[in-house]
Amino acid sequence: MSTLPSHSGVAAGDDQIAHAITGEPGQLKRTLKLRHLVFIGLAYMAPVAVFDLFGIVSDETDGHVPLAYLVVMVAVLFTAFSYSRMVRFFPIAGSAYTYAKEAINAHLGFLVGWAATLDYILLPMVNAILSGIYMGAIFPDVPFWIWVALTVAICTVLNLVGVKLSANLNMAFVVIQLIVAVVFVVLTVVNISNGANGAEFSVRPFFSEDIQLVSITAGAALLALSFLGFDAVSTLAEEAERPTRDIPRAIFIIVLVAGAFFLSVSYVMQVLFPDVSLLEDVVGASPEIAKYIGGAAFQAVFVGGYMMAVLACGITQQMSAARLLYAMGRDGALPKRLFGKVNPRTGVPVANVLLIALVALTATFVDLDQATAMANFGAFLAFTFVNLSVIFVFFRFLKRRSLGLWLGFVAVPAVGVAINVWLWLSLDPLSKVIGGIWLVAGLLFLVVKTRGFRAPAPDLTGPVNISMYE
Repeated sequence: MSTLPSHSGVAAGDDQIAHAITGEPGQLKRTLKLRHLVFIGLAYMAPVAVFDLFGIVSDETDGHVPLAYLVVMVAVLFTAFSYSRMVRFFPIAGSAYTYAKEAINAHLGFLVGWAATLDYILLPMVNAILSGIYMGAIFPDVPFWIWVALTVAICTVLNLVGVKLSANLNMAFVVIQLIVAVVFVVLTVVNISNGANGAEFSVRPFFSEDIQLVSITAGAALLALSFLGFDAVSTLAEEAERPTRDIPRAIFIIVLVAGAFFLSVSYVMQVLFPDVSLLEDVVGASPEIAKYIGGAAFQAVFVGGYMMAVLACGITQQMSAARLLYAMGRDGALPKRLFGKVNPRTGVPVANVLLIALVALTATFVDLDQATAMANFGAFLAFTFVNLSVIFVFFRFLKRRSLGLWLGFVAVPAVGVAINVWLWLSLDPLSKVIGGIWLVAGLLFLVVKTRGFRAPAPDLTGPVNISMYE
């Protein structure tokens, strides 16, 4: 295994890392600052996504959506800690795929990447489906496929222009979403204060005597996808100006800000409507609540803000999926001629962006339940192996064995593994079946490509910043 030069300081080493990894023409370009990374992550999660699943999870948890969010936030913080560790060692594109490949085993890394690819590739399709559903509610005479095609086309064009333009647009989209969400919360609080629907502030959304642990876990497993933005940011390590400093910071900022937002919004919604079964449409609970608290005019504004989320999500999801495929193609895990190239002028992996767009267009043939079921599987598997990768880094690469390193590189990631496996087991059976089929397909592909694992694995680069722990 070859190893890149070690550096004694994170900030001082960033420029050298940038030159070592992306100093040649045709490579990804380092243009993203901390603020870009944070807004990309928040846009990927879409702050207004809290409204999408509220009705479903409230029904599942019997009125305890905030508690389910709290559970999954704790789980994500453990995994975020491991991501922040790994990005310091491997400030390169690929995220969970790269970490498992470099820290554990190249073949296993491919399978982790393959599983994560299902999640990344399908999320733009889920986003396109949501676009068709929401716009179809306002313009029922316009065919569903037109909204899907328009959403995919806009996101594809913006991604082909370049990552920095997309990042700046996402900053504007996130601000718009937050304004709409803040107005929603204010109107909800006013309604609660006025005793609408017999509501009053209480701790019941977080605790009650009739809590069912299985239901809370199942709800948390569904809500985990709301936090995928921090994972998406790690795929942009080769386009961050100071990856080893800014990406760990961005990861924790994103999780904490998003978590506080999700908890606050879901709490006031749950207080106002503790029993969503009283609504006409549980799945479409949020637009109905918007009309209840602010009338038809605010409902129109609410849907408009949601469409900003659709565009923001579509841009960032397509961006991240394309870069995951690029990392796998560059290392030879996928055909390099197709997946491992970037445009020398824009620094964009064009073929990958177009491929993701084609997959997203299949939204015209797939319903939302099928799409989300297929996308659920890879997230927890990837999170589990990111935590495992930290443990393997400790035993394979670090020479020191202090108590602090044992806690940070073994104990905390081990808890993260346990939590993610627990949540993975709470997924619905259909997600496991479809995800299992996808994983088996990846294994068969790997066996054929490596001639039964006899062919050498792609070259590994090794961790960059070992010296800071020695």
